[in-house]
Amino acid sequence: QVQLVESGGGLVQAGDSLRLSCAASGRTFSAYAMGWFRQAPGKEREFVAAVSESGSRTYYADSVKGRFTISRDNAKNTGYLQMNSLKPEDTAVYSCAAGNLIFLRMRLRGDYWGQGTQVTVSS
Repeated sequence: QVQLVESGGGLVQAGDSLRLSCAASGRTFSAYAMGWFRQAPGKEREFVAAVSESGSRTYYADSVKGRFTISRDNAKNTGYLQMNSLKPEDTAVYSCAAGNLIFLRMRLRGDYWGQGTQVTVSS
């Protein structure tokens, strides 16, 4: 089992930045790829970004490419999502997940999920 806890969400203005963290405990965090997902009210969950087990490969949704950066520190069992130039349409509950990289990216499926953190961007 891997337990994931997100933090760092909040209310910001358009153009601001936030950094989300995903703290892992339990089984070896470095054995899993990690992804960030978001879900806005009335919408389906969407893929935001993913990072490979070692951190050497990263993938992004087109909507966040160039603005968001995913990273991880396996020594600290923590993943991050740096979000810059935030827009109102980025408003959503952001969740991290750990699992198979292809499943995370293509099927939005993770073996383990956090509870989510709210990000609200005002215009």
